[in-house]
Amino acid sequence: MNAQLMIQPSSFIDADIQMKMVRGLYLFKFSESLQDRLENLNEKQRTSGLNPNEEAELTGILELDRIFTLLNAKIIAEAA
Repeated sequence: MNAQLMIQPSSFIDADIQMKMVRGLYLFKFSESLQDRLENLNEKQRTSGLNPNEEAELTGILELDRIFTLLNAKIIAEAA
């Protein structure tokens, strides 16, 4: 197993996380700036590659995205 470095997902919570109303439910969403950063890192990874700091940042953002996907799915399931 390879150890993978990442920026802790909790470091994004203060400024880059929002709760938004979607179809009557409050769901976890990335701020516009964090969503833009995710898209930019993904594009750079595809085209020219990432340096180790960018790779750690992308890994942290993707982990937070997985967490939000699970939390939002639970919120939606509980509301059904």
